[in-house]
Amino acid sequence: MPETKEVSLDDIKEALRDVYDPEIPVNVLDLGLVYDIKVNEGQVYVQMTLTAPGCGMGPYIAQNAEWRIAEVEGVLDVEVDMVFDPPWNAEMITEDGKKLLGID
Repeated sequence: MPETKEVSLDDIKEALRDVYDPEIPVNVLDLGLVYDIKVNEGQVYVQMTLTAPGCGMGPYIAQNAEWRIAEVEGVLDVEVDMVFDPPWNAEMITEDGKKLLGID
């Protein structure tokens, strides 16, 4: 049986940097929408939120996150869990995200 690459937390974070809310030109990681990432032997669990609970783009963003993570070498299964507690706020945006949005 061929050996599969061990997936790292950094691999998953890098993949999530390619996932965007279509209404905001900043990736979900730098927007602070990702609350938790667990990686265990190719199984990946991501807990994330939206900028607003009623955001109609939620299923689209979650599906894109799942697809992008599934492309990472060594990933066997992905679960993306959307949660709304704690509620997202602008304080969660990373420094890189703030620069992209012009918020200093």
